[in-house]
Amino acid sequence: MSQDWWRGAAIYQIYPRSFQDSDRDGVGDLKGIVRRLDHIKSLSVDGVWISPFFPSPMRDFGYDVADYCGVDPLFGSLQDFDTLIAAAHARGLKVIIDQVWSHSSSDHAWFQDSRQSRDNPKADWYVWADPRPDGSPPNNWQAWFGGAAWSWEPRRRQYYLHNFLSTQPDLNLRNPSVRDAIREVARFWLERGVDGFRLDVANYYVHDAQLRDNPPSGRSAPALPRDMQIHAWNSNQEETIGVLNELRALTDGYGARMMVAEVAPGSFDVMAAYTKGTDRLHTAYSFALLADWPGVEQLAAIITQWGEDQGDGWPSWAMSNHDVPRVAGRWATALGCSPDQAGPILFALLIGLRGTVFIYQGEELGLIDGEVPFERLRDPWGIAGWPATKGRDGCRTPMPWEAASTHGGFTDGDPWLPVDAHHVAQAVDRQDTRPGSMLSIARELLLIRAREKVLRLGGIRVLEAADNALVIERRGSTAAEGRVLLMYNFSAAARVSAHDGELLLGVGARRIGRGIELAPFGFAILKSA
Repeated sequence: MSQDWWRGAAIYQIYPRSFQDSDRDGVGDLKGIVRRLDHIKSLSVDGVWISPFFPSPMRDFGYDVADYCGVDPLFGSLQDFDTLIAAAHARGLKVIIDQVWSHSSSDHAWFQDSRQSRDNPKADWYVWADPRPDGSPPNNWQAWFGGAAWSWEPRRRQYYLHNFLSTQPDLNLRNPSVRDAIREVARFWLERGVDGFRLDVANYYVHDAQLRDNPPSGRSAPALPRDMQIHAWNSNQEETIGVLNELRALTDGYGARMMVAEVAPGSFDVMAAYTKGTDRLHTAYSFALLADWPGVEQLAAIITQWGEDQGDGWPSWAMSNHDVPRVAGRWATALGCSPDQAGPILFALLIGLRGTVFIYQGEELGLIDGEVPFERLRDPWGIAGWPATKGRDGCRTPMPWEAASTHGGFTDGDPWLPVDAHHVAQAVDRQDTRPGSMLSIARELLLIRAREKVLRLGGIRVLEAADNALVIERRGSTAAEGRVLLMYNFSAAARVSAHDGELLLGVGARRIGRGIELAPFGFAILKSA
């Protein structure tokens, strides 16, 4: 594949805890991923993104890393990871892994050294600050999981910054020694053959040196106090670009590798700034489709906001992931349909977008969030926000593979989160060979995207966006490359479109003369010259 293989690629996200257990401990692992690679290959995707599997106390389930260059025994070993890389590459699948360089676990040896004193060799590897004269934290910054973003360390008689849990102290990437150490981590995994990195909360790499207070957001009484302020000074600092420049130079030195960033909450302006040119991120994925249903008119604006000049950067898109409710359930109510109706049309929308697309495990099955009672919750965000928010456990429940097997074929042990009975009915083996199943539709859609260059790399133009109807044109740079029309009916009433062409795929679509009739929540993909 080309140096820029990631442009227009379809990447399948694996949340390893919930993908496939191989050793009966109720937690998915690297050997389990290897076992299920043929399923991923059957989807015609280009690669996988694997969420964290590094040594961790698991207070935030792997996003609190205690050793950046190892594998937690819960998931296997470095040898298992090497086997996974080889098995994926043998199937033509690229492998992207998460890297959490904004913060570490408080269990990391770096932090354990840093917290001891103000003058040890790693004293400045994390963000430390003196208290205000009244003993309170140095500013008003609020953590994403609730409460102040500062915790007291009596040995140093200072506060340390943590934008997330108090056990996730922020690394000080203003320190050149820290940046050097992070680049060594990147080299470690690049040398093992990974094809890229997904950078967790990359816009939180650098903090405001003056520690200025964040301004109020104007929101009153949200579920968590973090939403009552604009995160102007604890994220999105200009100096972050310099960190990205260094990482890009390193990554490019290894050939056809890439970096995709999460920039949370991630406005378009931030994503564009972090990806423009050739010395920053390769791409960043939008949060706009991870939120509430925007309506057709706003949706049209969202998917066309990226410029198409060479220096404008490259977008990535996801509708579901390990941090948000699954889209088939999240948008169905607003659309006025069932999740079964929403699944196919939303998957078809995703594969029609200009950019790189990410499919979250189970999205190809049409899964909605699993039910997790309070006593089974594991997510600290969900526990802290209960009952106003149920957190992220619902989108992290185990993947269903075989309907007749124990726990849907995910494990023979006690699963770390309950397997939803409704998910078992949608297991892979139930849908695998059934024409018209969500899995069959997803495979057809991804195969069309893989075959049609214009869908992966072509330009995008909205032809219609009104009255719950959306028509997108994807066009090549030359007439010979042709164009593809994608027609979506986001309403409960049938509608007829005058557009014509070769019907590549339609769900709830039929020809009427030289036009196409779309059933409620139906879609059609047409190819024309």
